[in-house]
Amino acid sequence: MRSELFSADNLEKESAQPGLRLQNSKLLKAELNGDFMARVGTMVAYQGQVQFEALGSGGIGKFLKQKLTGEGVPLMRVRGQGDVFLAENAADIHLIDLEPGDALSINGANVLAFDSSLTYDIKMVQGAGMMSNAGLFNCVFSGHGRIAVTTKGTPVVLNVDQPTYVDPQAAICWSANLQTGYHRAEQMGLGTLLGRSTGERFTMSFAGQGFVVVQPSEEPPGGLAGAAGGQQQEGGILGNIFGN
Repeated sequence: MRSELFSADNLEKESAQPGLRLQNSKLLKAELNGDFMARVGTMVAYQGQVQFEALGSGGIGKFLKQKLTGEGVPLMRVRGQGDVFLAENAADIHLIDLEPGDALSINGANVLAFDSSLTYDIKMVQGAGMMSNAGLFNCVFSGHGRIAVTTKGTPVVLNVDQPTYVDPQAAICWSANLQTGYHRAEQMGLGTLLGRSTGERFTMSFAGQGFVVVQPSEEPPGGLAGAAGGQQQEGGILGNIFGN
């Protein structure tokens, strides 16, 4: 049988070391000899003796925070020996290696998988206040290990060495030590009263020393652990707690 489908580019990539690696730009391969954490529903194939255990948001504390904030990562623990392939709607996948002392703030909607050696918590974004419904809470990862994040399209990594402003729905992740804030992007004027708007109501500011990753797409507010597609649920905090 002959086909370009069977070219070397599409054949399974092998490695002598276990861990998370890219099979291609849209497919993550985990060579499993132990365990790792992954977003629920992202497994597309596996080989070997593999078990999947749903964990909610990673413990009762994170579960309650998820209900209160609409953020978090609905997790499954993947354990055993074999190869596991993960993907999320053909999004681009990028690997980030965290070293001791590193801390990364990530939009929960963009977390695909990570080493179980990493820890994370759900924290309010500094300066967010209540004037925007996007990006109020993020997942902050720390420790030593690898994490896989997704983007819609090829992102740009901005070095924050001067005042930097980003659409909060396009910000994927950033150095957790950066100072953040939210600002109105347009002022009330005659154009606004007449129905003219730039479409950019708020921008997110970054200051300090670090980086921010921006994708060429605007995700709807809500985050990974909210309703399907990241849409906001009605009913506020209590509605999110008791509505599920």
